[in-house]
Amino acid sequence: MTASHLAAVCTDLTGPSSVQILEQQSMPLQSGEVRIRVHAAGLNFPDLLMTQGKYQFRPDPPFVPGMEAAGEVIDVAPDVESFRPGDRVMAGNKGGALAEQWVVKASAASLLPAALSFSEGACWQTAGSTAWHALVERGHLQSGESVLILGASGGVGMAAVKMAKHIGATVIGTGSNEEKLQAIHQAGADHLLDPSDEDLAAKVKAFTDGKGVDVVFDPVGGDLALTATRAIAWNGRYLIVGFASGTIPSFPANHAMIKTYSLIGVRAGESPRRDPALAERQGAALRQLAAQGAMRPHISHRFPLSATAEALRVLERREAIGRVVVEIDPNA
Repeated sequence: MTASHLAAVCTDLTGPSSVQILEQQSMPLQSGEVRIRVHAAGLNFPDLLMTQGKYQFRPDPPFVPGMEAAGEVIDVAPDVESFRPGDRVMAGNKGGALAEQWVVKASAASLLPAALSFSEGACWQTAGSTAWHALVERGHLQSGESVLILGASGGVGMAAVKMAKHIGATVIGTGSNEEKLQAIHQAGADHLLDPSDEDLAAKVKAFTDGKGVDVVFDPVGGDLALTATRAIAWNGRYLIVGFASGTIPSFPANHAMIKTYSLIGVRAGESPRRDPALAERQGAALRQLAAQGAMRPHISHRFPLSATAEALRVLERREAIGRVVVEIDPNA
C-alpha cells in the first residue's frame, strides 16, 4: 500500500475555487473494503452542489468529492472474496472518488465490463442508475409511450434519452443551443425543443397527436417544470429527479387533480439502500446493460486531476454536453 496519495479536496463550501490538490494519508482497510487505484472519475452535478454546501448530503470540509470512478483493485480486506488485486472495476459512493486511491465497500464495486473503457465506466453508473430507477422503477415507462426529457444534454438527461429509446418510447428532449440539440438527436431523441420556447407545451402536444406525454423526466426544476405540466397527458407521471436550475418549483395541486397526473419523487441512490430487493433488481439490470455496451456515455470534457476545479466550473457554467471526466491515468 502506498503511504500517501493525491486527492482533490474541498476545503470550504465556496464552490470549485475551494478545491485543492492535496496529499492524503492512505488508511488501512476495514472489514469488507477494497482499495482502488483510480484511473478516471466521473463528475456529477451533486459534486458541484456539495462544494457549495447546497446538496442534501452535506459533508463538512475538508472532504473529497466524487461519487463514481473506475480503476484497478490494488488491495482487499481479508474477508473480501469477490475481488482480487488486478481486477478492473467501477464503483459508486457518496464521495471520495476524485483521488489517486479510493477505498469503498466491496458491495459498492462491480467488475468493469469489457465493453467500457475506464473513462466510460467512471461516468456510467450514477447517470445510468438514475435513468433506470426513474423511468423503469418509478415511472413505469412502457414501449410505445412518450416521454419529455428536460435537460436532455446533461449527463443524467442524456442517459435518460438512451434508456427511454432502449425501452422503446418516443423521446422528446430539450436543449438550450444547437450543439446540445444535435447531441441529443445523436443520442436517439425523436423530437427536439428549446426549453425557452414559449410554445413548448403546444409543440409537445403536436408531437403526441394532441395527447401530451405519458412521462416527464425532470432533473432541472425551475419555471420549466410548470410549463412541462401543461404538456403532460391524462394520467401522466411527472418524475422529479433534481433541481439543476437552482430553483425548486411549487406545483399547483389543483392542476394535478384536474389532469390526474402523478408527481413522483426519484431517489436513485437512497431507494436501493432502503430496499435490498430493489438494489438486487436494479444492479442486475444495470450490469446487463453495461455488458451489452448499451447507453454508452457521451464525454464532452476530460481533465487531469490537477484541473478538477476547472472541471467543476464546466458543470457550473452549464457547458457540459453529456459527461465530464477527470482522468487520473492518462491511458484511461
